[in-house]
Amino acid sequence: MTEQNQTIGTGMGEKKNVKDQDGKTATILEDPKINIKTKLAGLWVILMFFYLYNDVFTLFKPGSMEGIELNQAFLLGAAVLMAIPSLMVFLSLTLKAEANRRANIIAGVFLAGVLLTTTLVSAGIWAYYALYMIIEGVLIALIIWYAWKWPRVQRYGAVGN
Repeated sequence: MTEQNQTIGTGMGEKKNVKDQDGKTATILEDPKINIKTKLAGLWVILMFFYLYNDVFTLFKPGSMEGIELNQAFLLGAAVLMAIPSLMVFLSLTLKAEANRRANIIAGVFLAGVLLTTTLVSAGIWAYYALYMIIEGVLIALIIWYAWKWPRVQRYGAVGN
């Protein structure tokens, strides 16, 4: 059984001294807690890259652009869909907790709806596309989950408690 003996430092990446069952001292690396804002911003960055790679790979698929009219409405819609994760990276890092939580949940639910709609209307999905859609779904679910479970702190002296 491992028993903690002494902590060296308190900063990120500091090492801890622990004693094992034989009384020998070993140094282990600390596993610092990642801030919720950083987690969400990271998930939005990863999601954005999956969107981009999926779109780029699709351009190499034979006949992928047949029947698609690249008009202003289509390109505006594509721009809005790509702007959401791009802006959410910044907003996840800068908004205050309550607004941040709501923005992440709303954006996540919206993009989950877009992903579900895409899944339902797509015919003959290639394996790479299915894989990316699954990964995108998991990332969106994680964004919604982390935002939903946003850490709370006890506020003393609050009215109504």
